[in-house]
Amino acid sequence: MQIDFRKANSKDLDEVCTMVQAAVAHMTEQNIFQWDELYPAREDFAEDIAKRQLTIGMADGRIAVIYVLNRECDAEYADGDWKYKDEPFYVIHRLCVSPGFQRMGIAENTLRHIEETLAAMGICEIRLDVFSGNPCARGLYEKAGFWKTGEVNWRKGTFYLMEKHISCGS
Repeated sequence: MQIDFRKANSKDLDEVCTMVQAAVAHMTEQNIFQWDELYPAREDFAEDIAKRQLTIGMADGRIAVIYVLNRECDAEYADGDWKYKDEPFYVIHRLCVSPGFQRMGIAENTLRHIEETLAAMGICEIRLDVFSGNPCARGLYEKAGFWKTGEVNWRKGTFYLMEKHISCGS
């Protein structure tokens, strides 16, 4: 499936929020209680758009996937046993595939797109956190070559800190 990635703009905000609400409902049906009415909120996405950090992937005229990519991370990331701790890194946040597009390889393609984007920037290190109670997301990242570097506890439970070192030609 062809996915066209671009930076989100303010006109996308309503569709992003509707898609994420559908994804939250879908996760809840699967007993995955990672996101709720508090997080992620419309304000989070509005700020991501304002900072030009929210990317959307379009397929069949609809938003199929979203993600945020930046250098921001919570203080608890300092507790990670990062193998490449001295290298510049980016963090993936709020990666979400629309329920209507799940199980089509879109998340895997999105991770490849992120890696290509960062490699072109000369960034070889990717970090993220994944909810321990979301086996689909954990499996996605492990299959993509991310490894666990630590655990943190936030409002919804235990999250695994993960990293991946990519080839970036530097």
